Amino acid sequence: MRVVIQRVKEASCVVENQVVGKIDNGLLLFVGVTHDDNSEDVDYLVRKIVNMRIFEDENQKMNLSLKDKGYDILSISQFTLFAETRHGNRPGFSNAADPKKANELYEEFNEKLRLNDVKVETGVFGAMMEIKLINDGPVTILIDSKNK
Repeated sequence: MRVVIQRVKEASCVVENQVVGKIDNGLLLFVGVTHDDNSEDVDYLVRKIVNMRIFEDENQKMNLSLKDKGYDILSISQFTLFAETRHGNRPGFSNAADPKKANELYEEFNEKLRLNDVKVETGVFGAMMEIKLINDGPVTILIDSKNK
């Protein structure tokens, strides 16, 4: 699994002109699933994300985690994180997991985040979504469960 983490001041997801997920301060997560991902990948990512010290303390050092700050998450399924771009100019997506498996792991990921006392808003799996955000920093981090 791959997750792009963006520290945000606010973020929202709009589907068919309706806001389906919205947070203020926190993390916007773009979540991609590939064929061989499983619950161990989910557990690793959840543990890293809720404890990652990427928020500033009183000395402007990144020393505080999402949990320390009591912030929220907006989680967006993003199969394009597994785009294949080596050949030609049109990306291929054969490295992305099939939608059924991807949705199951995406839902498990969000539920396990919630079990860590984190409020999690989401987009709509498989839908065309408009993501609006105000990036904070900017701070953007890529984490891949296969590169521990």
